[in-house]
Amino acid sequence: MTQADVRAQYAAARGGAGLVDRRDFGVVEATGRDRASFLHALLTNEVKALAPGQGCAATLLDIHGKVQVVLFVWVLDDRILLVTPPATASVVLEALDKYLFSEKVVLRDATEDWALLMLVGPAAPALVERSSGVTPEARPWAHLAATLEGIDVRLVRGGGETGEPEVWIAAPAAEGERVRKAALTAGAVPIAAEAYESLRLEAGTPAFPRDIGPAVLLPEVPFESLVSYTKGCYPGQEVVVRIRDRGHVNRHLRGLVLDGDAVPPAGSEVVAGDAVIGAVTSATRSLGLGRPIALALVRRSHAEPGTGVGVRMDGAVASATVSALPFTR
Repeated sequence: MTQADVRAQYAAARGGAGLVDRRDFGVVEATGRDRASFLHALLTNEVKALAPGQGCAATLLDIHGKVQVVLFVWVLDDRILLVTPPATASVVLEALDKYLFSEKVVLRDATEDWALLMLVGPAAPALVERSSGVTPEARPWAHLAATLEGIDVRLVRGGGETGEPEVWIAAPAAEGERVRKAALTAGAVPIAAEAYESLRLEAGTPAFPRDIGPAVLLPEVPFESLVSYTKGCYPGQEVVVRIRDRGHVNRHLRGLVLDGDAVPPAGSEVVAGDAVIGAVTSATRSLGLGRPIALALVRRSHAEPGTGVGVRMDGAVASATVSALPFTR
């Protein structure tokens, strides 16, 4: 793939409609009369009050407030689907199952049942409406049943991970390729990893487990959309609330805008003089800014946007500037 191809994909997502293949994501299915209350008691966001056709993004924490997984919750009439990052469905299933005692809940790995795709870009909702006759309302994670090319699918509004309107298409696994081809025929441009990473990082969206994972406290990252402060208890809640009300974290996830052309590998040290004050978690060459950008966990003392820092790579130190998230293009 040439850089011209990558730029064309990025342009489609920013100005038209792109298609991101999400068939590597997992799905955990919860059924049974207690499914909503069971998940509500474990996840960081509101589940019990969600009606069919609604959803949310949430995390599962350990008792120390560290992030075990980030997932998307889709409430249907007869079940709740938990959409998980690649290769994590079995881990999520095991983590939830250990809390299951007398509740009337059945959990199962339903990954093999589904093919997930995501349309991205300002033209994505209109493309979906032309193809299916309907489109979900603009509220994040709102969803509805639809028919696309004669195939029963579920259309789900995305949470804005790319900084553009998003519509997920959840199709039966056996029909995934047919739905993908239909979306491309309707005008979507396939988005590969390099263009997607530019979209994601520019939007300041942390990816699990690279930027947000088991070594990260939830309050260290932008997390307001993942948490309800009005719901009941969940594992790790005490830590999250205590930090919000009475304390602070020692590091924050921030953006870095780098000088030069080198893209730092994940794990590269962020430095201030001779002191190591953080580490890069993700980086790419921003197609919108025309220069390397990164997400990094940096000490609170150096987390103010506009602060000058360095990034150590290949025996040298590249100058960088701390940025608020999302990046300004």
